[in-house]
Amino acid sequence: MLTNRISIIKGDITKLKVDAIVNTTDPYFSGSSVVDAAIHRAAGDRLREECDRLNRSSKSEAKITSGYNLPARWIIHTVAPLWQKGNNNDERMLAVAECYRNCLALAEEYSVRTIAFPAISRGMLGFPRREASRIAVREVKGFLERNSSVEKVVFVCLEQKYYNHYWNAVKEIIE
Repeated sequence: MLTNRISIIKGDITKLKVDAIVNTTDPYFSGSSVVDAAIHRAAGDRLREECDRLNRSSKSEAKITSGYNLPARWIIHTVAPLWQKGNNNDERMLAVAECYRNCLALAEEYSVRTIAFPAISRGMLGFPRREASRIAVREVKGFLERNSSVEKVVFVCLEQKYYNHYWNAVKEIIE
């Protein structure tokens, strides 16, 4: 049952004891967004050094590094798109979906059993909460239906409003 393989929690992604956490970052892995900065602080200076060797990353691409001082063994970094109000954002919604697909593909490649995602493209990037949550749950559902290597996916929310959107998306799409 898929609902046993998905959890939604309120908390700090840098504290989770999972195989991999996902980091939403910019193309240069600069540590400038809220989640990105927190992950860099918690992981330590060696993460910055490894990120400097990764070169630039393109939108929706995913790259993996060690977790260093984090409880997680791996950090999967992805570059999410910016929502632009008033524009046709179909391409950006597809790019967010691609972020999840690419992160999960790396998780499979590296034999990750447990993975935690922050809210990709929300916060500073401005994606509508409901739509971003639905994209996340839809992509994870599709992956888990085809793949048994990842045992658990955790959606990590800093605030109750984000938690509620994920909860509603799981109820609507999976249950």
